[in-house]
Amino acid sequence: MAHMAHTARSTLAAVLVAASLALAGCGADGGDLKSAAGSDAASQQEAAAPGAGGEAAKSQDGGARKGADAPALESTHIIRTARLSVRVEDVGDAVAEARGVAEALGGYVGKEESHSFDHDGMDETELVLRVPSEKYDEAMEDLKGTGDVYHQSAEAEDVTDEVVDVDSRVKSQRAGVQRLRELMDEAESLTDVVALESELSSREAELDSLLARQKSLRDRTSLATVTMTLTDDDYFEEGGREEPDPGVMDALAAGWKAFVSTLHWIVMAVGAALPFAVVLGAALWLWLRLRRRRTTPTAATPAATDTTGAATRADASPADDPTERPDRP
Repeated sequence: MAHMAHTARSTLAAVLVAASLALAGCGADGGDLKSAAGSDAASQQEAAAPGAGGEAAKSQDGGARKGADAPALESTHIIRTARLSVRVEDVGDAVAEARGVAEALGGYVGKEESHSFDHDGMDETELVLRVPSEKYDEAMEDLKGTGDVYHQSAEAEDVTDEVVDVDSRVKSQRAGVQRLRELMDEAESLTDVVALESELSSREAELDSLLARQKSLRDRTSLATVTMTLTDDDYFEEGGREEPDPGVMDALAAGWKAFVSTLHWIVMAVGAALPFAVVLGAALWLWLRLRRRRTTPTAATPAATDTTGAATRADASPADDPTERPDRP
């Protein structure tokens, strides 16, 4: 029992010596324990002060660690489309300006279509512009500067989930195709080769479809589409553009067009009625033929009777009639 007490005292003494050495090492830089304690008190006061630099540094370090631990946000994929209708003084100049805006921002003109209402020049032009999505707002502001905007609409469609899904499926299909090719290299029987070729063809076709879809999504998300209509300012004047008075040639052209149209409809009507006319004509011909056959025997019977009676009367002699006697001299 005394031995156990002596052992406990020795252990406690060793712990105290170790703690003293540790405190001495910590306080070696400050000179003595008192200066170290004073330094600790000062640091505690500084940390307790509102807006202290130590607390700010600590919070900044904590925020930095938190930001480093947090997962990075996934980039969004958005399809942007817009329609812009603008009144301009000169359509040709406005078209050149809009084309310049698109090309300066790294885009291009996807489609251009012009209309003329009185054959006097370009009265309206429709442009389909493709500009980088990150420069969409800048492009819209520059395009509005070509004239007076009288109609504007915009639409944004988030296809991030679809892009992620397609990318994942493309990766999976590529891995599957690669694995099938490796199996084909290892196949020995003809049956296995045929089965693997069929499956490989199916996988490659699906992979091509996914790649085409992936390319389309990347094109539509990386480039915004702006459909721009440029209309001559003169067209919006009161009354609009007046149609020119028709001349002799216009009248002849209209008459010829009406004649051709009438002839066309007549031919169409005859062609439509011709099958019915043939069927009705054949039916009428059969009816008349049957009717003639039925009426011919009935008409011949009285004629025969009259002929027989006349012959009988002609053959009868006066001597056969007892009521008649020849006159004697």
